[in-house]
Amino acid sequence: MITEADYQQWKYDEIVPYMDVVAEAFGTDRLCYGSDWPVCLVAGNYNNMFEVVDQWSRQLTASDKEKLFGLNTCRFYNI
Repeated sequence: MITEADYQQWKYDEIVPYMDVVAEAFGTDRLCYGSDWPVCLVAGNYNNMFEVVDQWSRQLTASDKEKLFGLNTCRFYNI
């Protein structure tokens, strides 16, 4: 999502509302972490992007965080 903000001056607090809307609309059973690397390089780097999602996910339960960072992806791709 960092590529949807001002490339040079984005801040975490500007991105969070969009992540909240996505989570509310789709629920934690339909979210999965994914990067847009290398596209994200125009607005930061992989670590910047991961940190945004990691920080946002701290509000989730441990179970929902596991879904976001892997379990849902395994289920989506049947792996």
